[in-house]
Amino acid sequence: MNPRIFVLTMVTFAFGSGAFIFAGLLETLAADLGVTTAIAGQLQTAFVLTSAVLGPVAAWLFGRIDRRLMVIAGLSLSIALHLACSLTPNFEALLLLRALAGLAGAISGPAASVAAASLAPPEKRGSALALVSGGMTLAFVVGIPIGSVVGNLFGWRATFLFAGGLSALALLGVLIFLPKVPAPPKREGGSVPLGIVWPLYLTTFLAFAANMTLNLYIAPIVRVGAGVTGAGVGAFQSMIGVGSVVGLWLGAKAADRSAGRNWILQGFVIQATAMTIHFSATHHLAPAGWPSAALVALGIFVAATALFSITPVVQARLIELTGGAPVALALNGSVISVGQALGSAMGGAALAAFGVPAIPAAALSMSIAALLTLAFVFPRPKPAVAVGA
Repeated sequence: MNPRIFVLTMVTFAFGSGAFIFAGLLETLAADLGVTTAIAGQLQTAFVLTSAVLGPVAAWLFGRIDRRLMVIAGLSLSIALHLACSLTPNFEALLLLRALAGLAGAISGPAASVAAASLAPPEKRGSALALVSGGMTLAFVVGIPIGSVVGNLFGWRATFLFAGGLSALALLGVLIFLPKVPAPPKREGGSVPLGIVWPLYLTTFLAFAANMTLNLYIAPIVRVGAGVTGAGVGAFQSMIGVGSVVGLWLGAKAADRSAGRNWILQGFVIQATAMTIHFSATHHLAPAGWPSAALVALGIFVAATALFSITPVVQARLIELTGGAPVALALNGSVISVGQALGSAMGGAALAAFGVPAIPAAALSMSIAALLTLAFVFPRPKPAVAVGA
């Protein structure tokens, strides 16, 4: 692995871990702060909405600043806010701090993607972006499960301290190893051909909305579907990482060969299948014990594979169409955040209204709606014209 790309992977690992670090302790956190689990889930909604709103603004304001400096600024802010989250006295203060934490991702997330694209040769951009996205995979394999264990041993506040430590390690790596990465020329950073790229943004939005409808509420899903609570939830969370590894490997190969519409639609079919598996698990269609646990783990694995097989294809195509414009990638980050916000809100609403089994039902409905929508609006590949025709 290119060591500079590895450093950027550390950055996304730190932010991915911090974004979801409390998910395995969501029910415990809610009880301690005196709110329902559905309301506590809106901590993630606040985080991603701030990132969505401020991502393009940050890209526009700081588009001419070296990408390395932007990553450093985002990591530094992340450290400070995670420390503050660990000391928060009540839910309202934690909600505000999580909203501000979304700013850290808005500052450095697009900068890390631009840096990865700039440091890799054109024919390897898909693979480089997949490696950087792999930081999210590593977060689910290692960071978030360890955070759940730490929280189970020392309380949910310790999870935020752990997340701050991960950001500090990533910052150290950036300061030592990452070179300066100049921003793209102004003409590339100031214009986004929305008439061409909007189906890619729609794909990103729908993929993350359907996925986040269920993923944020993984703790109650595992409790009801598999009968596992506490630190054991971390083992199930790691299946997100295993699925992400498979998805990113497939997505990188697909991006390098310029896969498009059919690959994306296939991903949504797989995602709908995953949500069907979760629906079956929460309705106890498998016997109690290891069969039900295996069914839940399978659903988590398949959902992650689907999501992460789509993202490298979308990112590589965006960079190809926009020349790596910071605003274009920031908009994609915003679309991810809006999708996550919608998904977390839908999952919370389903949980509050009908209970845990309604969460995968909502996610399945979103996946099917996304598949039908994209099949209609996504550009069909033009048929090849025979020579001499």
